[in-house]
Formats: sequence, structure tokens, C-alpha cells
Amino acid sequence: MTEARDQARFLTGSLTRHIITMSLTSAIGFVALFAVDLVDMLFISMLGINELAAAVGFAGAILFMTTSISIGMGIAAGALVAKSLGESKPERATELLTHVLVVGVAFAVVFAGAIYANLDRLTGWVGATGTTQALAVSYLKILIPTMPVLLVGIVGSATLRSHGAARLAMIVTLTAGVVNAILDPIFIFGLDMGLDGAALASVMSRIAMAVTAVWYISRRYGGFTGVSLAAIARDLRPIAAIAVPAMLANVAAPIGAAYVTSAAAQFGEAAVAGMAIVGRLTPIAFALIFAMSGSIGPIIGQNFGAQKHDRVRRAFNRSMVLIVAYVIPVVIVLYVLRGPIADLFNAQGIARDLIYLFCGPLSLAWIFNGIIFVGNAAYNNLGHPFYSTWVNWGRNTLGVIPFVYVGAQFYGAQGVLVGQMAGGSVVAIISLILAQRLLKQAENGAISEANPPAFETHNRPFRILHHRR
Repeated sequence: MTEARDQARFLTGSLTRHIITMSLTSAIGFVALFAVDLVDMLFISMLGINELAAAVGFAGAILFMTTSISIGMGIAAGALVAKSLGESKPERATELLTHVLVVGVAFAVVFAGAIYANLDRLTGWVGATGTTQALAVSYLKILIPTMPVLLVGIVGSATLRSHGAARLAMIVTLTAGVVNAILDPIFIFGLDMGLDGAALASVMSRIAMAVTAVWYISRRYGGFTGVSLAAIARDLRPIAAIAVPAMLANVAAPIGAAYVTSAAAQFGEAAVAGMAIVGRLTPIAFALIFAMSGSIGPIIGQNFGAQKHDRVRRAFNRSMVLIVAYVIPVVIVLYVLRGPIADLFNAQGIARDLIYLFCGPLSLAWIFNGIIFVGNAAYNNLGHPFYSTWVNWGRNTLGVIPFVYVGAQFYGAQGVLVGQMAGGSVVAIISLILAQRLLKQAENGAISEANPPAFETHNRPFRILHHRR
């Protein structure tokens, strides 16, 4: 019992310290990974071929989808493990992790196969043509088969965060970043492999990430259980109850991004390249926001499992404050450095205009994205993951398509970016209202051992069995 409670380290201590520690360590790892993506783009820009940068932009829209599926499984693993630890059931946490990995890898193999078989069609849908499309397809053919490996790394990292092992989760992502950073110039320039070299470096990075995550889980947190088809079948329902809506929620983002890429493509490859650069600047500039969405989940999950609802609410509210406190100074720094950033990528014309637009007050809209991220973490860990599905789809359909379309009609390529950023404010307000209502339900006992959360799918309610989570 004591050992189990020791593992549930978020049940006591300063919530602000927990949030900052978890978010900062996660952010460092994320920055390492995303910085490598940024360096990829920098190296590719140095080759002086516009089609290469545009190809990365088109490929990114497809890769975003496969990554989002993996993140969805990571969310399921994190929520289930954190809640089991909060309930003082470390053995159950280990069992659930094993089953999530088995189900996730099996799904990733099938999904990656379907994507691989339709690369020409998919890249065409997002606007790629001619030489640029051929380059994007070549790049994707190297990376897509490693989706199951990426899933293992992401699920492993999420599990370490659920145990409160922020430093180890950081090392997992740092390892991936370091491997990619070392191999990138070797493959791209040393071996003269160009874009394919960047893809191969990313493959090795994914392998390093998965191996490191599995190593730490095996050595520090009980490893994995034996595989039993009967046990997996028993847990398939609680896993799917979180993983399916989480994956659906995360798939919404790449679909929205694909529409944005397609809208930018009508203004030429320079516009697509500019959007691709902005897409790689975003996770570095706002790494703490991305990290907070994954870091607040275990804190909410453990305290919810232990029925400490006052700490759940305080953790959520303090996250809101930290989002604002982080975004404002970051926007100021981006504005001051907008010129050097554009020069770094040799950006000219429309591409430079888009970078300047992003590195200004427009990026304050990331406060709204932060609210959506933290809201999704609350939904997933309080037993209502379908809320995150509806919020994310709303954000990436009604919150993207009409805004981007109108922006493009009136303001061209810059209007695409403005529309993309502007569409999230209304959705963020709705998300905040839903999260506050859910927190109140938990405090009033509407979500409890005796009354587990209900979900609606295809107009037929079903319940998650609390003891299975």
C-alpha cells in the first residue's frame, strides 16, 4: 500500500510546483524533438530547392495524422495508469499499460499500412503536385512504416509521466532529439541523401525513443505483464473508451491542418513553405503549452482516482493562470526576433510575410489553444473523453474551415494564417465551460465509484466499469 501511494506522488505537495516541474521537463523534451524538425527545415532550406521545403509541408500534414493516433493511445495509457496509481493499484497499472501497447501496436500496423498504400492519393488531397508530390511521397515511404515504433515511444513517455517520472520522460524525448540532431547533417549532407536523409534520421530517432522508454519502464516501474488474449479482451472496452475518442480528437487536428495546407497551396509553394516553417516554430515557441496538456493529465488523474476533487479543481485553475503567464512573454520575444527568424530560413516574399505575421500579436491566440489543451486533459482523465472529441472536431472544422476560407478570400495567404488562429476563441470558451461543469460534477459525486461516467456513442449509452480503469 505504501509503495503504491509513493508512486502516486501528485496526491500531496504543491500543485503549482507539480505542474511547473512536469511541464518544464516535458517541454524540454518536446523542444528537443521539435527543434530537430526545425533544424530539418533549416538544412532543407539550405539546399536551396523550394520544392523540398514545400514537400516537407505536405508530408507534415500526413505525418500529423499518424502522430495524432499515437498520441491518442498515449492519452489512454496515461489516464488509465494515473487513475490506477491513485487507487493504489500499481499491478493493475502495469497490466493496463501492457494491454494498451498490444492493442496500440496492432492498430498502428494496420493504420500505417492503409496510409502507405494511399500516399499518392493523400498527398494529392492536401494539394501536392508534380515534383513536390513525388518528393513528399518518397519522404513518407520511409517514415510511415515506423508508426508502431513511434507509438511505443509516445505511450512509454506518457506512462512515465503518469508515474510522476518527469525527468525520465524528458530523457526519453531528449534521446530521440539528440539522435536525430546528430544523424541529420550526416545523412542530409555527409551522405548526400537530401530529403530522404532527413527521413532516415527521424526513423533512427523514433527507434531510440521507443527503446529508451521501454528500458526505463522495465527497470524502474515493473515492466510489463504477460500477454493474455482473454485479459486483453476484458480490457479492450475501457481502453477503447478513452483511446477511441482521444484518437478521434487528435485526428481532427491533422484534418484541420490538411485543409489549411490545401488553402495555402493556392498561393504557391512559397506560401506552403512559409506555413511549414510556422508549423515548426509553433511547438518550440509554445512548447510549455503542448507539454502542459500532457503534464496536467496525470495530476488530475491521480487525484481523481484518490477522490481528492479539491486538488483536481485547483490543478485545473492554476494551469489556466500559467498559460497566460507563459504566452504573453513568448509573443514579445517572437516579435523582437521576427527578422532574424525569417533570415535564418532565407525566407522571402510570401514565406517571409507569414513568418512576420506569426511572430506578432496574432500568436496571443495561443492562450485559447492552451485552454483547449488543458480542457482535453481534464475530459480524458475525468472519464469524459468524448468531450475532447467534440471540442477538437469543432475546433478543426467549424473553427477552421469557414475562418480560413474567408481569410483566404480577403487577405490571401496571410488570411489563411489569421483564419487558422482566430477560429479557436469561441471553441475555447465552450471548452472552458464544459470543463468547469465536469469539475463540479466530480465534486458533487456525480462521477464516482458508484456512479461511473457514461458515454454516448451512436445514441446508445454505455458505461465504463470503474474497477477496470
